[in-house]
Amino acid sequence: MTDFLVALGLVLTIEGLAFAAFPGATKRAMTSVLETPEPSLRVVGIVSALFGVLIVWLVRG
Repeated sequence: MTDFLVALGLVLTIEGLAFAAFPGATKRAMTSVLETPEPSLRVVGIVSALFGVLIVWLVRG
């Protein structure tokens, strides 16, 4: 459970830094996401999730 909370904290930190350092670019990226078709977003999400699991597996495995 502590690993999950650490991971959640890292996600929030990285997202917070993106908003703080590059607010305009972050807003443009969000606009781009809204204009992207859902099937494309789904594929990117699945690939990202698999890549994340692979990283965790390699580090913790």
